[in-house]
Parts: sequence; C-alpha cells; structure tokens
Amino acid sequence: MRVLGTCNSLSPISFVNSSNFRRCFLPSETLIPSLSSTLPLRRVSRLSSSSSAPMAAAYVAPAEPKKPVKPWLVVGLGNPGKKYDGTRHNVGFQLVDAIGEAEGISINSVSFKALFGKGFIGDVPIMLVKPQTFMNSSGESVGAIVSYYKIPHEQVLVIYDDLDFPFAKLKMLPKGGHGGHNGMRSIIDHFKGNRNFPRLRIGIGRPPGKMDPVNFVLRPFTKQEREELNFTFQDGIEAVRILLLEGFNKSATFVNTAKPLKQLG
Repeated sequence: MRVLGTCNSLSPISFVNSSNFRRCFLPSETLIPSLSSTLPLRRVSRLSSSSSAPMAAAYVAPAEPKKPVKPWLVVGLGNPGKKYDGTRHNVGFQLVDAIGEAEGISINSVSFKALFGKGFIGDVPIMLVKPQTFMNSSGESVGAIVSYYKIPHEQVLVIYDDLDFPFAKLKMLPKGGHGGHNGMRSIIDHFKGNRNFPRLRIGIGRPPGKMDPVNFVLRPFTKQEREELNFTFQDGIEAVRILLLEGFNKSATFVNTAKPLKQLG
C-alpha cells in the first residue's frame, strides 16, 4: 500500500486528529498501518468533516409527574324514602338525578351514608351524592366524604331548595351562610364553620297564605310546576358542566344572568 507524505510518522491518535488526514487518504474507508508491524491492519471510517469528537447526546429533562386531579363533589340535599319523592324539599336530589342521567352516571352505590355515583364530565372527575341521613343531618355524610377524599371546600357544590327565592329560579353563589336551611346548617357545622364552598339554590317559592313552611316544603309539585322545573333542571345541568370545565365565574354568569321566560305548551 502506498502511503502519502508524512503519514508514516503519525501515531493512530494523532493521525485521526491530524489536519493531514484528508490529504493522506481520499476513500471513505482506508487501511491504516499500525505502529507495530506485527499487528494486523485496522479498518476505520472517515470522520465527519465538522469535528472528530463524538457528538454529545441531547439532554432531555424528565417529565414531571402529573398531580392527581381532585374530584368535584356535587351534593343534592333531600330526605330519603318514597314518602318524600317529588317534594319541594327534595329538589336538590332531583337535580342531582337529572345530572346523573344526562352524564351517564349511575347513582346507585351506598357509601358514607349516601347514595353515591362516580364519573366524569369531560376529563374532570365528579362524584354525585344524595345523603341518606335525612335533611337535618346532611353534614354527617358530606363531611365524611370530604374528609376521606381530601376534597377542597371550593370543589364542593351543594344543591338545595330555597323558600326565599322565586319558584324555579336558580342562583349560584361562591360561599355564604345557611340562611335558615337545616341541611346547609349541618354541612357548615361538619366543615367546622367553613362557609367557603359554592352552592346552587333552587327557588321553590313561598307558602301560600299562612301555611306552615314545614308543611309547604314537604308538598309535591303540581304538574305545571314539574314541567317548569324540567326547564330549570336543563339550566342546572349546563351550569354544572360549565363549572367543572370552565370555572366558577363563567358558571355563575350563566346561572345568574336573567333568561327569557320559557313558554309551556
């Protein structure tokens, strides 16, 4: 083999790094004589023209683990048993049932003294709950669920009836007191006085004449009232969807903005 110029005097290392490398050999693969005549010839590939040093691997930062998303707890208040089905005091139960039906969430598990259903709205986990403790002890169930799942209070929406609000009207609030509602009073007590959780009030109107409010809230709705409530429930379902997917402010704006009256056929 013919060796050009001063290539005979280069060591293997200096040869590879030498600026004479290209002048010495033109082919992409070339036989290089070793310094010892007793060693066989070695075959090497021509190095990159930009650098003879190996390329450093690009650093890729490890992906940070995603924090688990806390579920929303949506609680409807009411009294258990057929005796109270369809009554005014159970309108919270009824709206939660409507949400479950619309979102394909079965509320048929029994846990924490409540009927319980788990599912998703979009990619947000949600728990639908109907306490079975009777209205005045609702906090026993709700407090235990919040404590067990470590749900932030701002992700607990309580839906309940309101005597002081016009019939079939909705009102979304970020926090507040119990307003004389015993179910809400119980929840606040079990939250150790914390009132900073959202609530969706459903107006059931005032009792006629001098009727005792206790008797009034246990009365069923008339057929016409039921039809009107069905429209209200559609707004309530949409309000919960907006709450989970777009936040409280957008949901409150949707709920609390005056809407045209719906005509019943």
